[in-house]
Amino acid sequence: MPTPPAAFDKDEVVVKNRLRPKDAATLVLVKREKAGPRVLMGQRHGNMAFMAGKYVFPGGRVDPGDQRILLGGDLRPHVVERLTKGANVQRARGFALAAIRETFEEAGILIGERADKLPRTRAPAWKKFFEHGVAPRLDTLEFIARAITPPNRTRRFDARFFMADADSIAHTLDARENDELLTPAWLTFAEARALDLPSITRAVLDEVEARIGDGADGSRPVPFFRFHRGESQMEFL
Repeated sequence: MPTPPAAFDKDEVVVKNRLRPKDAATLVLVKREKAGPRVLMGQRHGNMAFMAGKYVFPGGRVDPGDQRILLGGDLRPHVVERLTKGANVQRARGFALAAIRETFEEAGILIGERADKLPRTRAPAWKKFFEHGVAPRLDTLEFIARAITPPNRTRRFDARFFMADADSIAHTLDARENDELLTPAWLTFAEARALDLPSITRAVLDEVEARIGDGADGSRPVPFFRFHRGESQMEFL
Protein backbone atom coordinates (compact mmCIF):
# COMPACT_ATOMS: atom_id res chain seq x y z
CA MET A 1 0.00 0.00 0.00
CA PRO A 2 1.20 3.57 -0.63
CA THR A 3 2.27 5.43 2.51
CA PRO A 4 0.63 8.65 3.75
CA PRO A 5 3.75 10.88 3.69
CA ALA A 6 4.04 10.36 -0.09
CA ALA A 7 0.49 11.45 -0.83
CA PHE A 8 0.90 15.24 -0.91
CA ASP A 9 3.57 17.67 -2.08
CA LYS A 10 5.06 19.92 0.59
CA ASP A 11 6.28 22.54 -1.89
CA GLU A 12 2.87 23.50 -3.30
CA VAL A 13 1.86 27.16 -3.12
CA VAL A 14 0.13 27.90 0.18
CA VAL A 15 -2.57 30.57 0.53
CA LYS A 16 -4.37 31.97 3.57
CA ASN A 17 -7.91 31.25 2.42
CA ARG A 18 -9.41 27.87 3.26
CA LEU A 19 -11.13 26.72 0.08
CA ARG A 20 -13.88 24.12 0.10
CA PRO A 21 -12.79 21.05 -1.93
CA LYS A 22 -14.60 20.59 -5.24
CA ASP A 23 -15.62 17.13 -6.43
CA ALA A 24 -13.25 15.75 -9.06
CA ALA A 25 -12.56 12.44 -10.79
CA THR A 26 -9.57 10.84 -12.51
CA LEU A 27 -9.26 7.77 -14.72
CA VAL A 28 -6.17 5.58 -14.90
CA LEU A 29 -6.23 3.60 -18.13
CA VAL A 30 -4.08 0.46 -18.19
CA LYS A 31 -2.86 -1.20 -21.38
CA ARG A 32 -1.69 -4.75 -20.66
CA GLU A 33 1.14 -5.84 -22.95
CA LYS A 34 3.50 -8.84 -23.00
CA ALA A 35 6.41 -6.57 -22.13
CA GLY A 36 4.49 -5.17 -19.17
CA PRO A 37 1.55 -2.83 -18.44
CA ARG A 38 1.42 0.80 -19.54
CA VAL A 39 -0.65 3.68 -18.19
CA LEU A 40 -1.97 6.75 -19.99
CA MET A 41 -0.50 10.05 -18.78
CA GLY A 42 -0.01 13.58 -20.07
CA GLN A 43 1.69 16.78 -18.96
CA ARG A 44 -0.24 19.77 -17.61
CA HIS A 45 0.51 23.13 -19.18
CA GLY A 46 3.19 25.13 -17.41
CA ASN A 47 1.01 28.21 -16.97
CA MET A 48 -1.70 26.48 -14.95
CA ALA A 49 -2.39 27.51 -11.35
CA PHE A 50 -2.61 23.91 -10.10
CA MET A 51 0.11 21.28 -10.64
CA ALA A 52 1.67 23.27 -13.49
CA GLY A 53 4.00 21.21 -15.69
CA LYS A 54 3.32 17.99 -13.78
CA TYR A 55 2.52 14.67 -15.43
CA VAL A 56 -0.89 13.33 -14.45
CA PHE A 57 -3.69 10.98 -15.44
CA PRO A 58 -6.70 12.46 -17.30
CA GLY A 59 -9.15 14.00 -14.85
CA GLY A 60 -10.88 17.12 -13.60
CA ARG A 61 -13.87 18.62 -11.83
CA VAL A 62 -17.28 16.95 -11.77
CA ASP A 63 -19.84 18.89 -13.84
CA PRO A 64 -23.57 19.07 -12.94
CA GLY A 65 -24.41 17.29 -16.20
CA ASP A 66 -22.37 14.24 -15.19
CA GLN A 67 -24.99 13.21 -12.64
CA ARG A 68 -27.86 13.52 -15.12
CA ILE A 69 -26.70 10.98 -17.71
CA LEU A 70 -29.01 7.95 -17.67
CA LEU A 71 -27.48 4.63 -18.71
CA GLY A 72 -28.59 1.04 -19.03
CA GLY A 73 -25.44 -0.30 -17.32
CA ASP A 74 -24.19 0.80 -13.95
CA LEU A 75 -21.34 0.58 -11.47
CA ARG A 76 -20.57 -2.80 -9.96
CA PRO A 77 -22.03 -3.34 -6.45
CA HIS A 78 -18.70 -3.25 -4.57
CA VAL A 79 -17.79 0.00 -6.35
CA VAL A 80 -21.13 1.58 -5.41
CA GLU A 81 -20.69 0.48 -1.80
CA ARG A 82 -17.35 2.25 -1.47
CA LEU A 83 -18.23 5.33 -3.53
CA THR A 84 -21.36 5.99 -1.47
CA LYS A 85 -19.38 6.41 1.74
CA GLY A 86 -19.90 10.15 1.90
CA ALA A 87 -22.04 10.43 -1.25
CA ASN A 88 -25.43 9.25 -2.54
CA VAL A 89 -25.78 6.90 -5.52
CA GLN A 90 -26.47 9.67 -8.05
CA ARG A 91 -23.39 11.59 -6.95
CA ALA A 92 -21.32 8.39 -7.02
CA ARG A 93 -22.36 7.75 -10.62
CA GLY A 94 -21.45 11.35 -11.39
CA PHE A 95 -17.87 10.72 -10.24
CA ALA A 96 -17.48 7.79 -12.61
CA LEU A 97 -19.08 9.61 -15.54
CA ALA A 98 -16.88 12.66 -14.90
CA ALA A 99 -13.78 10.46 -15.13
CA ILE A 100 -14.97 9.13 -18.50
CA ARG A 101 -15.88 12.60 -19.78
CA GLU A 102 -12.56 14.12 -18.71
CA THR A 103 -10.66 11.31 -20.43
CA PHE A 104 -12.57 12.12 -23.61
CA GLU A 105 -11.92 15.85 -23.32
CA GLU A 106 -8.24 15.61 -22.40
CA ALA A 107 -7.11 12.52 -24.29
CA GLY A 108 -9.69 12.02 -27.05
CA ILE A 109 -10.49 8.54 -25.71
CA LEU A 110 -14.07 7.30 -25.32
CA ILE A 111 -14.72 4.59 -22.72
CA GLY A 112 -17.85 2.53 -23.41
CA GLU A 113 -19.47 0.69 -26.26
CA ARG A 114 -21.06 1.41 -29.62
CA ALA A 115 -24.79 2.01 -29.29
CA ASP A 116 -27.74 2.91 -31.51
CA LYS A 117 -29.66 4.53 -28.67
CA LEU A 118 -27.77 7.17 -26.72
CA PRO A 119 -28.75 9.13 -23.59
CA ARG A 120 -30.28 12.56 -24.02
CA THR A 121 -28.44 15.48 -22.49
CA ARG A 122 -28.15 19.25 -22.60
CA ALA A 123 -24.52 19.18 -21.42
CA PRO A 124 -22.28 20.36 -24.32
CA ALA A 125 -19.39 18.04 -23.41
CA TRP A 126 -21.63 14.98 -23.38
CA LYS A 127 -23.29 16.00 -26.64
CA LYS A 128 -19.83 15.93 -28.26
CA PHE A 129 -19.15 12.53 -26.67
CA PHE A 130 -22.38 11.04 -28.03
CA GLU A 131 -21.70 12.39 -31.53
CA HIS A 132 -19.27 9.48 -31.91
CA GLY A 133 -21.98 6.86 -31.33
CA VAL A 134 -20.58 5.64 -28.02
CA ALA A 135 -22.41 5.10 -24.74
CA PRO A 136 -20.24 5.13 -21.58
CA ARG A 137 -20.01 1.92 -19.56
CA LEU A 138 -19.63 2.31 -15.83
CA ASP A 139 -19.16 -1.40 -15.14
CA THR A 140 -15.67 -1.21 -16.67
CA LEU A 141 -14.43 1.12 -13.91
CA GLU A 142 -12.79 0.12 -10.63
CA PHE A 143 -12.69 2.65 -7.77
CA ILE A 144 -9.09 2.63 -6.50
CA ALA A 145 -8.40 5.74 -4.38
CA ARG A 146 -9.76 8.96 -2.91
CA ALA A 147 -7.75 12.06 -1.99
CA ILE A 148 -8.61 15.51 -0.63
CA THR A 149 -6.15 18.30 -1.37
CA PRO A 150 -4.68 19.71 1.87
CA PRO A 151 -6.00 23.05 3.18
CA ASN A 152 -4.47 26.39 2.16
CA ARG A 153 -3.75 25.42 -1.45
CA THR A 154 -4.60 27.50 -4.53
CA ARG A 155 -7.02 24.74 -5.64
CA ARG A 156 -8.65 22.02 -3.54
CA PHE A 157 -10.33 18.86 -4.81
CA ASP A 158 -12.06 15.85 -3.31
CA ALA A 159 -10.94 13.46 -6.02
CA ARG A 160 -12.02 9.91 -6.74
CA PHE A 161 -9.58 7.83 -8.80
CA PHE A 162 -10.79 5.07 -11.10
CA MET A 163 -8.98 2.40 -13.07
CA ALA A 164 -10.01 0.68 -16.31
CA ASP A 165 -8.42 -1.59 -18.90
CA ALA A 166 -7.64 -0.22 -22.34
CA ASP A 167 -9.98 -2.95 -23.65
CA SER A 168 -12.85 -0.70 -22.53
CA ILE A 169 -11.89 1.94 -25.12
CA ALA A 170 -14.61 2.14 -27.78
CA HIS A 171 -13.15 4.92 -29.90
CA THR A 172 -10.04 7.13 -30.03
CA LEU A 173 -9.85 10.50 -31.72
CA ASP A 174 -6.76 11.84 -33.47
CA ALA A 175 -4.04 12.89 -31.03
CA ARG A 176 -4.23 16.55 -30.13
CA GLU A 177 -3.36 18.99 -27.39
CA ASN A 178 -5.98 20.83 -25.36
CA ASP A 179 -6.18 23.60 -22.80
CA GLU A 180 -5.12 21.39 -19.89
CA LEU A 181 -3.19 18.30 -20.94
CA LEU A 182 -0.39 18.08 -23.47
CA THR A 183 -0.37 15.09 -25.82
CA PRO A 184 -1.01 11.97 -23.67
CA ALA A 185 1.16 8.88 -24.03
CA TRP A 186 1.19 5.25 -22.87
CA LEU A 187 4.05 4.84 -20.38
CA THR A 188 5.56 1.95 -18.47
CA PHE A 189 5.62 2.29 -14.70
CA ALA A 190 9.36 2.96 -14.82
CA GLU A 191 8.92 5.67 -17.47
CA ALA A 192 6.13 7.28 -15.46
CA ARG A 193 8.09 7.30 -12.21
CA ALA A 194 11.01 9.04 -13.94
CA LEU A 195 8.77 12.05 -14.74
CA ASP A 196 7.80 15.05 -12.61
CA LEU A 197 4.74 13.62 -10.85
CA PRO A 198 2.61 15.11 -8.08
CA SER A 199 2.99 13.04 -4.93
CA ILE A 200 -0.64 11.92 -5.04
CA THR A 201 -0.20 10.74 -8.64
CA ARG A 202 2.85 8.75 -7.56
CA ALA A 203 0.87 7.20 -4.70
CA VAL A 204 -1.99 6.25 -7.05
CA LEU A 205 0.51 4.81 -9.53
CA ASP A 206 1.80 2.54 -6.75
CA GLU A 207 -1.78 1.51 -6.01
CA VAL A 208 -2.43 0.67 -9.67
CA GLU A 209 0.69 -1.49 -9.86
CA ALA A 210 -0.28 -3.31 -6.66
CA ARG A 211 -3.80 -3.96 -7.99
CA ILE A 212 -2.44 -5.41 -11.21
CA GLY A 213 -0.26 -7.72 -9.12
CA ASP A 214 -3.21 -8.72 -6.92
CA GLY A 215 -5.47 -9.49 -9.86
CA ALA A 216 -7.90 -6.62 -9.05
CA ASP A 217 -10.82 -8.81 -7.96
CA GLY A 218 -12.58 -6.01 -6.09
CA SER A 219 -11.63 -7.18 -2.60
CA ARG A 220 -8.67 -4.84 -2.18
CA PRO A 221 -9.46 -1.88 0.14
CA VAL A 222 -9.49 1.64 -1.30
CA PRO A 223 -6.97 4.10 0.23
CA PHE A 224 -8.32 7.50 1.25
CA PHE A 225 -5.65 10.23 1.56
CA ARG A 226 -6.37 13.43 3.46
CA PHE A 227 -4.94 15.97 5.90
CA HIS A 228 -6.07 16.14 9.51
CA ARG A 229 -4.61 18.54 12.08
CA GLY A 230 -1.64 19.25 9.85
CA GLU A 231 -0.75 15.62 9.25
CA SER A 232 -1.19 13.41 6.18
CA GLN A 233 -3.42 10.45 6.91
CA MET A 234 -4.47 7.35 5.02
CA GLU A 235 -7.66 5.47 5.80
CA PHE A 236 -9.37 2.68 3.88
CA LEU A 237 -12.83 2.58 2.33
